Amino acid sequence: MAMETGTAAAAQSTRRLLLPLAVSFLLCALAAGTKPPPSSSYIVYLGAHSHRAGVSTEEASTVATESHYDLLGSVLGDREKARDAIFYSYTKNINGFAAKLEPAVAAAIAKIQIPAYRCVSERPGVVSVFPNRGMRMQTTRSWEFMGLENAGVVPQWSAWEVARYGGDTIIGNLDSGVWPESLSFNDGEMGPIPDTWKGICQNEHDPKFKCNSKLIGARYFNKGYAMEAGHPPPDRLNTPRDDVGHGSHTLATAGGSQVNGAAAFGYGNGTARGGSPRARVAAYRVCFNPPVNDVECFDADILAAFEAAIADGVHVITASVGGEQRDFFEDTVAIGSLHATKAGITVVCSATNNGPDFGTVSNLAPWVITVAASTTDRAFPGYLVFNRTRVEGQSLSEASLRTKSFYPLIIATDAVAPGRKVEDAQVCMLDSLDAAKVTGKIVVCCVRGGVRRMEKGEAVRRAGGVGMVLVNDEEGGSNVIADAHVLPALHINYTDGLALLAYIKSTPSPPSGFISKATTIVGVRPAPVMAAFSSVGPNVLNPEILKPDVTAPGVAIIAPWSGMASPSDRPWDERRVDFTIQSGTSMSCPHVAGIAGLVKTLHPDWSPAAIKSAIMTTATDLDMEQRPILNPFLQPATPFSYGSGHVFPARALDPGLVYDASYRDYLNFFCALGYNATAMCKFNETRYACPAAPVAVRDLNYPSITLPDLAGLTTVRRRVRNVGAPRSTYTAAVVREPEGVQVTVTPTTLAFGAVGEEKEFQVSFVARVPFVPAPKGAGGYGFGAIVWSDGPGNHRVRTPLAIRRRKM
Repeated sequence: MAMETGTAAAAQSTRRLLLPLAVSFLLCALAAGTKPPPSSSYIVYLGAHSHRAGVSTEEASTVATESHYDLLGSVLGDREKARDAIFYSYTKNINGFAAKLEPAVAAAIAKIQIPAYRCVSERPGVVSVFPNRGMRMQTTRSWEFMGLENAGVVPQWSAWEVARYGGDTIIGNLDSGVWPESLSFNDGEMGPIPDTWKGICQNEHDPKFKCNSKLIGARYFNKGYAMEAGHPPPDRLNTPRDDVGHGSHTLATAGGSQVNGAAAFGYGNGTARGGSPRARVAAYRVCFNPPVNDVECFDADILAAFEAAIADGVHVITASVGGEQRDFFEDTVAIGSLHATKAGITVVCSATNNGPDFGTVSNLAPWVITVAASTTDRAFPGYLVFNRTRVEGQSLSEASLRTKSFYPLIIATDAVAPGRKVEDAQVCMLDSLDAAKVTGKIVVCCVRGGVRRMEKGEAVRRAGGVGMVLVNDEEGGSNVIADAHVLPALHINYTDGLALLAYIKSTPSPPSGFISKATTIVGVRPAPVMAAFSSVGPNVLNPEILKPDVTAPGVAIIAPWSGMASPSDRPWDERRVDFTIQSGTSMSCPHVAGIAGLVKTLHPDWSPAAIKSAIMTTATDLDMEQRPILNPFLQPATPFSYGSGHVFPARALDPGLVYDASYRDYLNFFCALGYNATAMCKFNETRYACPAAPVAVRDLNYPSITLPDLAGLTTVRRRVRNVGAPRSTYTAAVVREPEGVQVTVTPTTLAFGAVGEEKEFQVSFVARVPFVPAPKGAGGYGFGAIVWSDGPGNHRVRTPLAIRRRKM
């Protein structure tokens, strides 16, 4: 369910359709989905707690809860009504509550101001009030692709060996829960649970759910879901047990144990394990089926899970959820991850699956690692043969055509069922195809249109079709996905789709073709290639912060699944599997969380910002052939697609220099954005005030530099800390200047005398005259990079540049 969750990418214009002659078939556009009704529940966010020293956790929690009743009661005029309305009180690290409220009451609470004297008091002040909206849930080869093993053998110099396989780092996953019986969560020879762990195994309604020394904790949070559903959750939702599959897949990708002989539908056989295979893992179930108003994961539950994970003692949080781009103080992932960062926890999020259009990336907070998705060098090719032509596609279909003879081909729009719209048939919606026309034929379906790819195959199977060909539209380009279809099927690219449709429409004799069964191959080139679904920058909320941050494998990833869910996650699918293949930024996100776990194990005292910097500055913008990483259209991609580049685990363990940032730096960042200075005081135990000298957003100590409106001269300030050799000298090089921009680094050398020493430098950008336009298709931006290096073969600390000139 991962990659097909976004509806924004489905709304396309007819100019992107495949062929004028087949325009009726290729109206793959889907109008934007209707917005859900106004929320009946809201989150009241009050910043951070100011618990008195010496107060027990239980007492502090009680005091905080009572203050929430007082605050809401003062608006409702009745404290008991406030008790009844509040269904979550966030009392540990995050200060706030979730309650069932009328919109007018929520508006009244939002108007409560925070007098300056409250900055050091225990009385809450309102930072923001927002609806309990929701988000959606966005391997045997990927780790070898990234150099951690070779043909199943882990060399001594592998990042796994160096970082002790992530041993005793604790990774928490906010998702749909976990299937504890999976071999990926077998504790094997793992020792006692670390004393720092404070979590629980919440199995009071599911006694068969067992934690162990690997899966050390599990919780569920469904009050927000239940509030919006309008009824108490059924028993199957009162457990951390994953009945969807998504959470098991993502958690195992981040920190699953080694499982030999893992395969999906007979494909990709090998050893499955997570990025930190000896890490401890914990599941926080916040996403549920069936969705309510197309929402699976509600904000109130997500915030409760963040608070629990922080208190439990996790070191890394992976959250493959995402939604619309929101103000930071109305985004529970941004809020929760800010408090996690303050507690020293690294948070990794998916970039979401709304690509490849510009400005679609979500999870934009600079304190999280936002991960795009790209391919590996493994593929599952099958072939479609027609008209003396053979084209390659991708598939995981177990079934194959019964005979080697050719079968009739038909375009779905030529087989509309009586009473159904042509728009339904063109995307192969269930029961939209006429069995009288489809039986015994291979049906050609459009890949988009708001219908899941595997469900299209079920529509063809129900109508009597023997096979299916999924054809990309122009936006899908060359990105094709291998799915476990219920019948022989193949997903082909846009160009080959043009040829197929032209043949079907023009041949004087009945069109026919044959689909071969797919196989598994490795060593595919080019690789990696950016996935078409992966959301793309620029950052629409804060253009001066480059997002996404990095890319990682997110296409055709093998990992465990839930025993309660089918591979398609649809009720008509009765198949059950131990492992399956999924694609999406949901899959790339936990890859980076696993790498963060390795870095944390090797460098336990590093801050979340330092870990993030290590992963970003060591990433590469080159593919396996040392050529630029390509986008879905096989053109050079940009940092708006991959951020700093594709992750490189071995280098991330030894980055040389890091761009560090403290919690106070992020508070200064809020001040630079113009947030209420008085509200900022609620984020610290001690009094905080915005700096007297304004801080520019561009000067946040971030591992990339973005200027969305360069005119004349602009100078950006950065500082780096030495984490390499005690005595070392780094030299700066501008390896590429953005079009029409002169870049100067001052000073050009940084000499360090000790580990931990920090140095500052400036990067000046001057718009050249006359005006030089940026390349087409880049939103007016030009791209470049600067690199700090301490010598050939040593560290290369790379910082991408994204600059848009103001046209004078």
